[in-house]
Amino acid sequence: MYTEKTIQNAPGDLEGNNLVINMGPQHPATHGVLRLVIHVNGETIQKVEPHLGYIHRSIEKMSESLTYRQFIYVTSRMDYLSSHINNHACALAVEKGLQIEVPARAQYIRVIMDELTRIASHVLWWGAMAMDVGALTPFFLAFREREMINDIMEETCGARLTMNYMVPGGVMYDIHPNFQQKVKEFLKHFYSRIDEYDQLVTGNVIFQNRMKGIGYISKEDAISYGCSGPTARGSGVSCDIRKLYPYEIYDKVDFKEEIETAGDSFARYLVRLRELRQSMSIVEQLIDQIPEGDFQAKTKAVLKLPKGEFYTRVETARGELGVYIVSEGGTTPYRIKYRSPGYSNLSALDHMARGAKIGDLVAMMGTLDLVIPDIDR
Repeated sequence: MYTEKTIQNAPGDLEGNNLVINMGPQHPATHGVLRLVIHVNGETIQKVEPHLGYIHRSIEKMSESLTYRQFIYVTSRMDYLSSHINNHACALAVEKGLQIEVPARAQYIRVIMDELTRIASHVLWWGAMAMDVGALTPFFLAFREREMINDIMEETCGARLTMNYMVPGGVMYDIHPNFQQKVKEFLKHFYSRIDEYDQLVTGNVIFQNRMKGIGYISKEDAISYGCSGPTARGSGVSCDIRKLYPYEIYDKVDFKEEIETAGDSFARYLVRLRELRQSMSIVEQLIDQIPEGDFQAKTKAVLKLPKGEFYTRVETARGELGVYIVSEGGTTPYRIKYRSPGYSNLSALDHMARGAKIGDLVAMMGTLDLVIPDIDR
């Protein structure tokens, strides 16, 4: 922590002295209002302490004062790059409590929306990751493709960031008449762009030198820290909720869980890049197979969950999101707890960073794909 002794000693003799420096909040490289207190000896990191609280909105307590239809919309603001998937997790939890059977059409639409969301999130991560290590062009390319997905979303959902499209029983509206055609046009466009992404960044010697062997975490430690998503899969952990605990129609589509075993920043990069192709394959398999029928089950205007505890989990772009609801039988949740992926993944940063150089810290953070409101709710 900050001590007067530390600060007084700093200017005269940096080498050999333990310094405590502050990074963020609102530093361009800290991905939102994350603040890190970094203990260093020279340029070598000895300890990293993430400090949270700058964006805290008490979303769980807010959710407890809202009805089962209303609280879902709050979760779009948690991880704003995964709003569809966040809404989906909450809708599944309510449907589990009420034993609602979701129409097949809605299940197909939900999964397609989830995977488009994952592509948009991973694309933005790719651009930001490259920018973190000094390459600016990928950041602009990433926004080019992300805008195409946002345009598709906007036509059906009426929003580009906080969608609020998944509701208990299905989806709020049917898909726009142009939806399937626009998605197929995007897929055709993006297959060539992934190759461009690969050629531009993956084999770049400077990029590899900044990533390989940096931010290592073993499979055992990744499990111990509760890591999930691409962060854990980069260390060889099989943890894809879509595979382990399939929901909706994920058990009907053919896709591979991408796993790397090196456990470093480059491994986490490879996992996300390959997951883009897997998500595209899922969307491609489903887009012409959306069945006719209702897009929403018939439900009561005011939902009341029976007394009990209900838990569901889904795979977001960053890992496992769990929704735990305690119901007392009323129209609002008695208690809600979200198990968001970013918080656990961030907890491993100190372990990854010890012994590394300060210059590598940003690359490590980048491969965790942090969205701060998901961590500091």
